[in-house]
Amino acid sequence: MRTKSVQPSIATVKPRVNVVTLGCSKNTYDSEVLMGQLKGNHFDVVHEAEAGVNDIIVINTCGFIDNAKQESIDTILQFSELKEQGKVGKVIVTGCLSERYKPELEAEITNVDSWFGTNDLQNLLSSIGADYKHELIGERLLTTPSHFAYFKIAEGCNRPCSFCAIPLMRGKHLSTPMDQLVKNAENLAKNGTKELILIAQDLTYYGLDLYGKRNLDELMRRLSDVNGIEWIRLQYAYPSGFPMEILDVMNERDNICKYLDMPLQHISDDMLKSMRRGITKQKTIDLVNQIRDKVPGIAMRTTLITGYPGETQQDFEEMSQWVEDTRFDRLGCFTYSHEEKTHAHSLVDDIPEEVKQDRVDAIMEIQQGISFDKNQEKIGNTYKVLIDKKDGGYFIGRTEFDSPEVDNEVLIDASLHYATVGSFVNVKIDNAEDFDLYGQIVK
Repeated sequence: MRTKSVQPSIATVKPRVNVVTLGCSKNTYDSEVLMGQLKGNHFDVVHEAEAGVNDIIVINTCGFIDNAKQESIDTILQFSELKEQGKVGKVIVTGCLSERYKPELEAEITNVDSWFGTNDLQNLLSSIGADYKHELIGERLLTTPSHFAYFKIAEGCNRPCSFCAIPLMRGKHLSTPMDQLVKNAENLAKNGTKELILIAQDLTYYGLDLYGKRNLDELMRRLSDVNGIEWIRLQYAYPSGFPMEILDVMNERDNICKYLDMPLQHISDDMLKSMRRGITKQKTIDLVNQIRDKVPGIAMRTTLITGYPGETQQDFEEMSQWVEDTRFDRLGCFTYSHEEKTHAHSLVDDIPEEVKQDRVDAIMEIQQGISFDKNQEKIGNTYKVLIDKKDGGYFIGRTEFDSPEVDNEVLIDASLHYATVGSFVNVKIDNAEDFDLYGQIVK
């Protein structure tokens, strides 16, 4: 007798979870941890795929500055509209914006299924029928190419910067234990990761809460010893109380990139004091010089803010001249965003938006010229390059002096050369533009 095959009922089939990530690399890391947990619970999980009719959409939001908040709100509205139209299943919101504005958002956008903050991973998983699996701590589903990974070593921040809402959304600084980080790095290396990009709101504070001292140098050495890790890159260092010993490790170890991302925000003493940065103009200049003296050839990246309350034309011109004189290798610049519940919110946001933006444009024009000059100096030199992708007619990679997405790229003509994505090649630079280098693979 022929038996009838039994199809599983709709109720027993887990819906696909489609994770959408907004904001910084720390959010990228958090999304990857979430996706690792979901995969461990046997969910079909994808990152920023085309929406499916039964998808659970999880939006990991950013709440840092006005533009980022607006992008997050627009994304929530977009998917809540798709839900209304029956084109997706559930919509769940998590991350910094949800942490900071949950009551207001719930009142305004009523068809989101649930809202979670930055430390609500277990509750989020439970809401869709998944268990938080402690044995998966350190496991992630990478959304970056597998050869590099953002590597978060701490959460939150203890710094009192007047303009910053991060402590409101992420809480106090909390270092991840060193043994756990080493194990995480070993797991990544076994799966083909060659570059670790160390991230935290403040890398240089690492260890103070756990070990009673700044311990980034020891962590760097232990990660450097992990077999298979060829590059370790430092992002988001803080200038006040900078631990100079990490520069010794940078000099000692070939697999630690001569690269440092240290947001300095401003140079005028009046601005630095109002920003509560804990450093002066002269100490900032001395620190940059000491770092460059101690690690010859280091690439320094910084970030600046224009239009902070009370910023005079003289303050701005002082910053412009300092940028011209200091000649950072990489530089980003943003307009000041007046954030509720920050210390600076008690000040008058007195610089018009167009003036803020004009000042950003002026700083970036100076930096464009500096970047062009520095790139011209690289012509004729050969660099170790990590190949990130093939795009159009080029293989595209980076030197140790460049972080993904924000820094220079090296373009190699794919009609003349072949390279494997995720491999290291030696490239001789034969041409250069403002933010791009062109070269040929050499043996």
